[in-house]
Amino acid sequence: MGMKTTIDKAGRLVIPKPLRDQVGLVPGEVEVIADGAGLRVEPLAGDELDEEDGRLVIPAAGSQIDDDLVRALRDASQR
Repeated sequence: MGMKTTIDKAGRLVIPKPLRDQVGLVPGEVEVIADGAGLRVEPLAGDELDEEDGRLVIPAAGSQIDDDLVRALRDASQR
């Protein structure tokens, strides 16, 4: 799902709420990574690590990943 938004003179970008909800982004720090001619935004791992079978795991952000989301993210990365 693509949506238009703007970057202001200070470099701030508003990520539309439907996209934030779709991928589980919440207020707080994120990591921004150059990805070809675009940017990838990822939530930072917080202190909420859980241990399962002797491994530390990051709990799911609450978003469900389905085929439509994977297709949208793949298509966005090819722009």
